[in-house]
Amino acid sequence: MNFELYTARRLFTDDSGNKKISKPIVNIAIVGISLGLIVMILSVAIVTGFKEEIRNKIIGFGSHIQIVNYDSNISYETIPIKKNQPFYPHLDTIPGVKHIQRYAIKAGILKTKENIQGAVIKGIDKDFDWSFFKKNLVKGNTFSIVDSVKKNDILVSKYMADLLKLDTGDRIIMYFVEDPPRARPFKVTGIFDTGLKEYDEKIILGDIKHVQKLNNWDQDQISGFEILTNSFQDISHITTYIRNNYTYRLFSDTESEKLKVIPITRKNPQIFNWLEVLDINVWIILALIIAVAGFNMISGLLIIILERTNMIGIFKSMGANNWSIRKIFLYLSSMLIGKGMLWGNIIGILICIIQNQFGIIKLDPAEYYLDTVPINLELIHILILNIGSILAIVLMLIVPSYIISRISPVKTIRFN
Repeated sequence: MNFELYTARRLFTDDSGNKKISKPIVNIAIVGISLGLIVMILSVAIVTGFKEEIRNKIIGFGSHIQIVNYDSNISYETIPIKKNQPFYPHLDTIPGVKHIQRYAIKAGILKTKENIQGAVIKGIDKDFDWSFFKKNLVKGNTFSIVDSVKKNDILVSKYMADLLKLDTGDRIIMYFVEDPPRARPFKVTGIFDTGLKEYDEKIILGDIKHVQKLNNWDQDQISGFEILTNSFQDISHITTYIRNNYTYRLFSDTESEKLKVIPITRKNPQIFNWLEVLDINVWIILALIIAVAGFNMISGLLIIILERTNMIGIFKSMGANNWSIRKIFLYLSSMLIGKGMLWGNIIGILICIIQNQFGIIKLDPAEYYLDTVPINLELIHILILNIGSILAIVLMLIVPSYIISRISPVKTIRFN
């Protein structure tokens, strides 16, 4: 039998009522640990959820990786590349690559009788993955692309529809600055709302054949390829793989077509750097909460030791060494911490589930890009928080437990 663990269990289940001082203080420490764990669970779930939602929105507009002409810049007047490349379409058979699609872009001006708005039409082909826009579609439907017919259907954002007073089924003219100027009629088939104003206020989706015609390109010419990966963490090694195997080399008879690979993290560095800064905030919150919970538990431990001074003296007089007695109180503290963490887990996870299902706490989309507080509840995060917290707090208790070695058996037995 483990003497220390057995004794700690007896002390933990002791409800004799003679712990008049330590009981309320220990209860306060347990409540503090519960509240701390609730805050930690919510902090990690909200921050990781926020990062994932924002990343998904940006990736929905621009994919994880783009392959474009080596001479392309940030202008919307792109330099074309051939759509028939050695890596298309079989690149999606590479582990980590989910999908590859072709696109072309062209800047123009949308005009109604009362308003005008600058916009960028993103021409898509029949290989386009609609999943992101279907998820964010608030009205109407998507459209299909066929090889034989040039479709006039477009998808616009709710921001643009409100600004131009458009509805599904409405027709609108888009003008393009050319010499001479050119115009194309379009029909609104669907309206989406991602909450990401930077993109909602300028991107519309249309048939790639319109962009090819406006740019005087052949049917074999496009702005580039978009690659979707299975995970955000796959971006780096897939980018390296494509660079090493398919780009910075010539693929046509002309010497003008070199390709380059642009990961989304490089295309939008300001947004992703901002998201990375959020991790620092979470680490600071976690450190402060664990420190407060640890100091609360230290106070509780010292009070428990004070009330159990007679017991300590008796154990010492019976031959128990200091480390053995310290282990009793460390086991007891671990049980008390576990009790607090159990309630913290139950309440924290329950709050996350309720928010995830019902979206009770709302946000201003104009400020946060989201209309509700996002939740990303992962089992691995819960396990790390629990294991890390209990280890950190117990380690903090080792030094205060050293006070036991300074207690004299003779004096403690007479202690009243």
